[in-house]
Amino acid sequence: MAIIPILNEDTAVLWQRINEKVEEPRSQRRIILIIVCVALLLDNMLYMVIVPIIPDYLRDIGAWTTHLEGADIEYRNVSNKFVPFRVGGITVYEGEDTAVGMLFASKAFVQLFINPFSGHIIDRIGYDIPMMIGLTIMFISTAVFACGQSYGILFLARSLQGVGSAFADTSGLAMIADRFTEEQERQKALGIALAFISFGSLVAPPFGGTLYQIAGKEVPFIILSLVCLLDAIMLKFVMRPVRQQMKESGVERPTGTPIHTLLMDPYIACCAGALVMANVSLAFLEPTISLWMENTMPDIEEWQMGLIWLPAFFPHVLGVYTTIKLADKYPRYMWMIAAVGLAIEGVCSFMVPFAESFWFLILPISGICFGIALVDTSLLPTLGYLVDVRYVSVYGSIYAIADISYSLAYAIGPIIAGGIVETIGFFTLNICIGISNLCYVPVLSLLRNIYDYKPFEGENILMTEQPNKRLFQPPDNSYKQQTQQQKTNSIVNQNISSGFVDNNQTQQLTASSAQQHKSYTIAEDPWGDGGAAKRNPFLAGGEANTRSDTMCSNGYVNQSQ
Repeated sequence: MAIIPILNEDTAVLWQRINEKVEEPRSQRRIILIIVCVALLLDNMLYMVIVPIIPDYLRDIGAWTTHLEGADIEYRNVSNKFVPFRVGGITVYEGEDTAVGMLFASKAFVQLFINPFSGHIIDRIGYDIPMMIGLTIMFISTAVFACGQSYGILFLARSLQGVGSAFADTSGLAMIADRFTEEQERQKALGIALAFISFGSLVAPPFGGTLYQIAGKEVPFIILSLVCLLDAIMLKFVMRPVRQQMKESGVERPTGTPIHTLLMDPYIACCAGALVMANVSLAFLEPTISLWMENTMPDIEEWQMGLIWLPAFFPHVLGVYTTIKLADKYPRYMWMIAAVGLAIEGVCSFMVPFAESFWFLILPISGICFGIALVDTSLLPTLGYLVDVRYVSVYGSIYAIADISYSLAYAIGPIIAGGIVETIGFFTLNICIGISNLCYVPVLSLLRNIYDYKPFEGENILMTEQPNKRLFQPPDNSYKQQTQQQKTNSIVNQNISSGFVDNNQTQQLTASSAQQHKSYTIAEDPWGDGGAAKRNPFLAGGEANTRSDTMCSNGYVNQSQ
């Protein structure tokens, strides 16, 4: 076989070593985390990289009708004739603000409507294929952005990106939740993913603006499309042995909970609402703060308006790190960490309109991003935990709900934020954002009792590891009921074979079996409380905790004992 010059290794030996590394579970999880983080980084870079590029590009290609405002008319002598000329004035691009706002928001709108379908598909067929679909669509949309030369083509590319994001983002977060089943590891993995999301959103504008000025519109999109293609190839390479192992082990994919059922759960609805409120501040400030800075800060420079969000990356990472550390020590108080983060956002929103300089404005912006990190890092693992203890451990629909929450905030932000500022002013907008955030803080107290039940560590029923058999064993009472029912059927069959049937005897045996061994199956009684939690989900942490035994029928430990 051929020898690789630099490594001085035989290609066959190197390939075998790589395959062994990929098939090793711990390395496999790390590689999957890298793939997901790169996908989330790309998606958010694509979301924000157009901010400094597209408005200027659309003006250059003459996409808008223009007219001058405030120009003076000056008559000049041309060939013994006085001809009027317009001097000075401001060029107005008609309909630019609305059209650009629609272009920016189209991705979030499409993603908002596609997410329910992508979540259902992920629950049915797994995580790797939908993520491959998402990366492929994102690659195509990025290539169209590079080649597009009209507003319609760019709008199509932006909408297509929303379809790809609905698959890639949801399946990526769900894949992390499925592979990292232990709470602390899941918290850390999702925190790393959130850091990549933040980094992509904040570094994309200077990245795109610099390359646009140096090399033109096409270069930043071509670079991002190539990285997207490499990420898809890496995903295909890693997930091939995973599917092979699932096929050999004979593990069947369980049926996930429908998304509408999850949305009706009060705990999940509370988390989704908090994610919306946490991202409203960012979604409403991003399209309006640059114009406000230009109008209120006379000494502001262009580079300062473009980089106002970049320093906030460090507080965001600090918020992720802080939440992970606090989760290790106080895992039952994640709801309180989210409440503190939402309160910090509200207070910082009040401070934004009072900033009189670029350097002072960095403080409330950093505080907002720090609060968002606290909310996201605490509630994303909480959503996975709620599915683990209250439903089936299939994560497509639950993280589709999380993606819907983000998309809802960013869909309405670019469209209505400008209108709100024109109507009630930038100061009132921030006051409303701050009040809404603070008003939602008490709602998070609803989550304080969700950790009464704790799943076993190391459970995984969708990937390479075998499912925990205890989860699929019937309770003792159910087993006794099945044994008694088999005895009853045996007696009835003997009577039939002997030529006579005593209906009274059969009815007595059947009634006795049902009365003495009355119980619920796992599907009917997942909480082990005689169906109380099924009748009322709030009793899952209340009435169920009064049981004397410490082990429920579905394999979860009651920590309240």
